Amino acid sequence: MKNIKKSAIFLGLIIFTAACKNKKEESPYTELLTKPPYATITDSIRNEPNNEELYFRRAVLLNTNSQPEPALSDFLKAWSLKKNEKYALGAGNILLDKKPDSAIRFISDALKEFPESILLKLGLAKSNNANGKTDQALQLCDEILKLNPQQVDVLKMKAELVSKKGDSNESLKILENAYQLTPYDIDLNYELAFKYAEAKNAKVLHLCDSLTKADTLNNHAEPEYYKGIYYFNIGEKQKALSSFNNAIQQDYYYLNAHIEKGRVLLDMKKYNEALKAFQLPNTISPDFPDAWYWIGRCQEAMGNNEEAKLSYQKAYGLDNTFTEAKEAADKLGK
Repeated sequence: MKNIKKSAIFLGLIIFTAACKNKKEESPYTELLTKPPYATITDSIRNEPNNEELYFRRAVLLNTNSQPEPALSDFLKAWSLKKNEKYALGAGNILLDKKPDSAIRFISDALKEFPESILLKLGLAKSNNANGKTDQALQLCDEILKLNPQQVDVLKMKAELVSKKGDSNESLKILENAYQLTPYDIDLNYELAFKYAEAKNAKVLHLCDSLTKADTLNNHAEPEYYKGIYYFNIGEKQKALSSFNNAIQQDYYYLNAHIEKGRVLLDMKKYNEALKAFQLPNTISPDFPDAWYWIGRCQEAMGNNEEAKLSYQKAYGLDNTFTEAKEAADKLGK
C-alpha cells in the first residue's frame, strides 16, 4: 500500500514538473501563432523544432502583418539555432525600430560572425545614429565606403549625418555624388531638391521641372513645394507664394505647403491672410503642432499675446519635444 502511495506521489510530481515545464516553454504568442495565417508553419515547427528556416519564415510573415514582437522572437530563435546573416538582419531591423540601444549590442555581436556584412554595418550605423552617437555612425559609414564607394544607401546616410554635424555644403556634395550613381532614385531626387532649395541653389529649378515632367500621373506636389522654399529663401516672395499655391492645388492635404504659404504671407505682413493659411491645416489635422505654433507667431505679430501664448502651449502640448513653442510661450508669460 505504501509503495502504491509513493508511486502515486512520484507520478504526481512528474506530471506537475512537466506541466510547469510546458507552461514555461509556452510562447506568450501561442494564441496568435495557432491561428491562420501562422498555424500551418507553427504545426511544422512542432514537428521540426530545430528547423531554423521555419522560424524565419514565420518571422517574416509576422513582420509583414505588423506583429513585430512575435516576429522578433522568431528571428532571434532562428539566429540561436543557426548563425545566418538574414536572421540577424531581421532581428536587428526590429530592434532598431523598437529598442535602438539593444540593436547596438545585438548587431555588434552579429558582426563578429559576419564582419564583412555591409547591411549589418549599416544597421549598426543607424542604431548608433538613433542613440545620438553621430560620430560612431559616421565612422561606420566611412568604413563601408572605403571598400564600397558606390553604396548609395550609405552615401545618403552619411549625407544625413554630416548635415547633422552642421556641414550642409559637404552633405549636399555627398548627395550629388549619390545622384550621379542612381539618378532614377526618386526619394534621392526629392532629398537633393530639398537640399538645393535650402542652400539657395538654382539647380533645384531644373531638377524639380524634370521631376514634374516625369510625374505623368500628377501624384506629387513636392517639386512645386521645393521651388517655393527656394524662392522664399532668395527673397522672391510672389514666386514662392505661387509655387506653394500650385503645390496645394495639386495636394490639398499637403500640410507643410499650407504652413510655408502662411510663412510667406506673414513675412509680407499680410497677417489676416497668413492666419487663415495657418488655420487651414487644423481643419485637416487638428493635432498638427506646427500649425498651432505658427498661429501663435501670427497672433503675436498682431499683438494678441494672450491668444498667442495659448497657441504656443497647444503646440507644445501636442509635441513635448517642440521646445521652440515652449520657449515662445514662456517668453510671453514673463
